[in-house]
Amino acid sequence: MRKIVLFVAMCCLSIVVANAQKFALIDMEYILKNIPAYERANEQLNQISKRWQGEVEALAQEAQTLYKNYQSEAVFLSEEQKTKKEEEIVAKEKEASELKRKYFGPDGELYKKRESLMTPIQDEIYNAVKELADAKGYSLILDRASDTGIIFASPKVDISNEVLTKLGYSN
Repeated sequence: MRKIVLFVAMCCLSIVVANAQKFALIDMEYILKNIPAYERANEQLNQISKRWQGEVEALAQEAQTLYKNYQSEAVFLSEEQKTKKEEEIVAKEKEASELKRKYFGPDGELYKKRESLMTPIQDEIYNAVKELADAKGYSLILDRASDTGIIFASPKVDISNEVLTKLGYSN
């Protein structure tokens, strides 16, 4: 009985070894860091973001100034004037909030700009990885930068430099 179990185990092991698949790892952060177009796009996004953040902060500051002025003048204003000033403050705060949502919201201008700048770079990397996978027979290529489940990986299976070479960036 023991020999049969051992024989079955050996057969299963040989089947697994025979069907072994090739795999590789890439480090997307490393690849992106070595692509000048990505760095330029990131810098452009940072500049746009700072400019838009300044616009939003300016509107918020205007609302804050209106509120401080209102507080200092409130004792001298009639109820009608108070209501008018309060509505003006609320409108300015709403304007700032809407501008922030327009620029930085889930479907905001910054998201659209990031998509337009980054998608071509990501597509280029994906195509290079796919070509390498087809050429070298890899069944699976993982991104070690985004997969926190990888505890250790041999540098032998990291093909990040090959991807960069395929893209035309020598290291």
